[in-house]
Amino acid sequence: MIELSGIHLHYPGQGDALHALRGIDLTIGAGEVFGIIGKSGAGKSSLVRTINLLNRPTEGQVRVAGVDLTALDTAGLRAARREIGMVFQHFNLLAARTVYGNVALPLELQGESPAAIRQRVMALLELVGLDGLAERYPAQISGGQKQRVGIARALACHPKVLLSDEATSSLDPETTRAILALLQRINRELGLTIVLITHQMQVIRQIAQRVAVMEAGRIVEQGAVLEVFTRPRQAITCSLIEEILPQRLPESVLAHVAARRAVLPPGNEGRLLRLTYAGEQAEQPVLSQLIRKHGVDANILHGQIDEIQGQAFGALAVYVSGPAPAVRAVAAGLTDAGVQVRDVTDAPDPA
Repeated sequence: MIELSGIHLHYPGQGDALHALRGIDLTIGAGEVFGIIGKSGAGKSSLVRTINLLNRPTEGQVRVAGVDLTALDTAGLRAARREIGMVFQHFNLLAARTVYGNVALPLELQGESPAAIRQRVMALLELVGLDGLAERYPAQISGGQKQRVGIARALACHPKVLLSDEATSSLDPETTRAILALLQRINRELGLTIVLITHQMQVIRQIAQRVAVMEAGRIVEQGAVLEVFTRPRQAITCSLIEEILPQRLPESVLAHVAARRAVLPPGNEGRLLRLTYAGEQAEQPVLSQLIRKHGVDANILHGQIDEIQGQAFGALAVYVSGPAPAVRAVAAGLTDAGVQVRDVTDAPDPA
């Protein structure tokens, strides 16, 4: 559905131009909810705005639904943009227009008849849960309701793609969850491809199927959300995941491990293992089976279990002690069972 090839973007300025995007290659499938995450200045908003050519890339090609947008003339690009809706962080509603009028605007500009406009607008307001607020003005509704108006407006012209640029970052957590649930329902019921820009892993966890992590204008990591959450390869990814699944162990845990290791009998070993698991791995008694098999002691010192779209994932800090060969066998057995194992006895800080 969306293909970005060799995308570079320079913003002109005094002195050297700002190189905002650096060699982006990205493919997003039809009907997919795809998240793009990064810290401020990573280039994620610049990237999403190249998809509809609000930012025209300095180099590279943008294809949406098989059409090369970078090759279109003004009229062709205007027509192509009707199939790409966009939802903004700060709503961008017209204060002098009612809820109805804001949603109707794209249809009016397209030359639709009043009867067709009314039918479409009322259906969209019902879809987003605002059918009773058609005659209110933006100043008379809440932030969450304003964003629902923005979503309805973005859907007015029957787009195939919906771009969401930090659409929930101005909302409280409860409203954010409700807006994301609405986007998820729209994706499911209308089959839209949704590209979601955010700096919050909580947002990615709730709605996205795949995610790309950006840093300094580049995509540094991408994949299925569950895979990226449980097997991050880059320091920036670990940092972003920290808000959901802490990557650093408390000092109290490390102090406890040091005290236990100090009194180990000769020939015994104690290792602090950080175990990360997901999906079916979370439901299997792998650790308890290995403890019994190899005759070691294991203490769970820290842990968290959570869920991504119905699949369990989590991390445990386990102190395993006993004869050195048995401790190593337990670590190897966990790895063989598909659990990600990191020995943090001597290097507890992943950063």
